[in-house]
Amino acid sequence: MGRLSKVFAFDAAGLNWPRAVAVLDAGLVPLFVFWAIGHQVYLIGALFGLLFAALSDPGGGYGHRALSVAAFALVGAGVTALAFWIGAEAWGWMVLAAFVVTLAAGLAVAFGVHRFIDAMLLNVWFVVALGYEFGIHKAVHVTSHIWAQVLAWSGGAALWIAVTFLWWLIRGRTDRSQPFSELPGDNSRRKLTPPLILFAVIRAVVIAGTVALAFGLDLSHDSWIPIAAMVAMKPSLEQAALVSAQRLVGTLIGAVVAGLLLVPTSEHGLRLFAVERGLEVVALVLLMHGAGIRFWNYTFYSAAIAAGALILVDLPQPSDYAAEGYRLLWTLCGVGCSLIVLLLAGLLAGRTGTARPRPT
Repeated sequence: MGRLSKVFAFDAAGLNWPRAVAVLDAGLVPLFVFWAIGHQVYLIGALFGLLFAALSDPGGGYGHRALSVAAFALVGAGVTALAFWIGAEAWGWMVLAAFVVTLAAGLAVAFGVHRFIDAMLLNVWFVVALGYEFGIHKAVHVTSHIWAQVLAWSGGAALWIAVTFLWWLIRGRTDRSQPFSELPGDNSRRKLTPPLILFAVIRAVVIAGTVALAFGLDLSHDSWIPIAAMVAMKPSLEQAALVSAQRLVGTLIGAVVAGLLLVPTSEHGLRLFAVERGLEVVALVLLMHGAGIRFWNYTFYSAAIAAGALILVDLPQPSDYAAEGYRLLWTLCGVGCSLIVLLLAGLLAGRTGTARPRPT
């Protein structure tokens, strides 16, 4: 019970509602734009481009911020194109691409902690986009174009650059700290030690394995396996066991919430249209709450982000009550794969920590 209380412990000082409202205000722009033009299939790219651009914002002078976010958006556009191209191909290519992208993200720690976080964000987006495109490819009533998905992602990131420019003018052209000040901003180079390299390889193998399991077997609502594995996985060897437990529990809570909310998508016609628009709003609100409660409680933050992502990914696929069992089962499989990685990482960290230098 003591460990459980720590998983759900709250820090009142960690609430940041102004930041959450800013995310909601900015997210409403692409939401209404795609409602107006009638292409909601591109909404997920715009929302993730906006949210992840905000997370990657390093702060400082506006020129430096705009250049950094633009570079992040450019790399993200390439990742988006790869995900939506590979997502419609044979599952073997998807496995190979997932392994390469995940391994590259893990090794990005050599360029500094902040760039490592940027790489992890793009890694998460690649897995989400891969599952989303695979679901779209199976849904014959939905049409998606790679160039439009890339444009949607780039537009979301460009929206954040425009918002920061307006705020920079309002504040009298003064420098500002990074929006998510709790995230590390260190860009100093780090040496790639053997444990870090091995852990990056293990992560890449696990994510590639979950992609092979999900898409190779053509399971129902299969994208939940790699997404749950990625969301539940801690990004480095040094993270505490408590954070790992919070992320695992949060992912399961988010999967249950998303599964229950997606049941009404079994409707048809006008009612289905209304339900889908309502769920898009719910997903945006969940992402907003994730931005506001990140340091209030990590468990509920993970739940909000997981639920929002899974709702957006699964909207093109009609659902029913029977699908709930599949969703929860695949989520457990994905989380279980992450748990194996956490245990292996713990063993590696333990062996490294207990090693003693031999006398010369």
